[in-house]
Amino acid sequence: MVGDDTLEARHVLIATGAWPAKLEIPGEQYLTRSDEFLELETLPKRIIFVGGGYISFEFAYVAARAGAQVKILHRGARPLVGFDPDLVGRLLQATQETGIDVRLNTSVEGVQKDDDHLIVHASREGAKQQFHADLVVHGAGRAPEIEDLDLEKAGVEYQRRGIEVNEYLQSVSNPAVYAAGDAAASGGLPLTPVASMEGRIAATNLLEGNRHKPNYIGVPTVVFTVPALAAVGLQEDAAKARGLKFRVSHGDTSGWYSSRRIGIKHSGFKVLVEDGSNRILGAHLLGIHSEETINIFGAAMRFGLTADQLKDMRYSYPSHSDDISYMV
Repeated sequence: MVGDDTLEARHVLIATGAWPAKLEIPGEQYLTRSDEFLELETLPKRIIFVGGGYISFEFAYVAARAGAQVKILHRGARPLVGFDPDLVGRLLQATQETGIDVRLNTSVEGVQKDDDHLIVHASREGAKQQFHADLVVHGAGRAPEIEDLDLEKAGVEYQRRGIEVNEYLQSVSNPAVYAAGDAAASGGLPLTPVASMEGRIAATNLLEGNRHKPNYIGVPTVVFTVPALAAVGLQEDAAKARGLKFRVSHGDTSGWYSSRRIGIKHSGFKVLVEDGSNRILGAHLLGIHSEETINIFGAAMRFGLTADQLKDMRYSYPSHSDDISYMV
């Protein structure tokens, strides 16, 4: 059903994306969504971001560099949990020095409107806290926008991460239904390039039959802060949990020429290389243009290039990708 219309088809592709996760706190209606933040005509003086993920950190940098007083309230002990903890620690130092106040282990319990401003009620280790702001932005994660589709009526099974699909992005419970992007509980990260890939594959399978499967190897992810934090592949804990044997190459690159020439104080890397095969298991970068350099590590993982081959490559100089030969 779309409005008053009933549509019929042999197949249905669900690609409804994601929306802000429900926090189930009093005053949740006073939170500003990320898309609404991008549509602001003027920037409020005091801004609080709820949650310590991509949205909060990226928008906090935008707001702080434009002159706003910014706080990030994160309920956990560590923000940006999908990234290497050592590099996240370095980024936190850069973030604090930028003027962004990051409060960890701080749970938001409600938002109250008081005349022309908002009051955020929170707690930290049992102690109640209040924060005053002109704008409070929801940055505490997103969820598949499927709850209002009455999927049960069509026998479409789903979970918190989305519609349960097989390797062809077809519903495991209703073969007439396919799902892609944030609406699907697939093996990919909730990223724009992953969603576009899944959309193409789902469309191809609808037209030609189930012949194509998504390939998630070597897909990088980036937090566009300053400097940017980038990652591809496994973190150390995940690699150990899989029983993999590997060496870790890591270091502080703030003294390297690529960082010194533009005055970046906080930068670093960590690369996981498997014993024996010498293949790249994971790469983690903090620094200027890491959003570009990480793509080379992603390509190496996807196409089976080894650490020795990356080291042997002659890169343009001076460029940030030239640092790769010293990272592996």
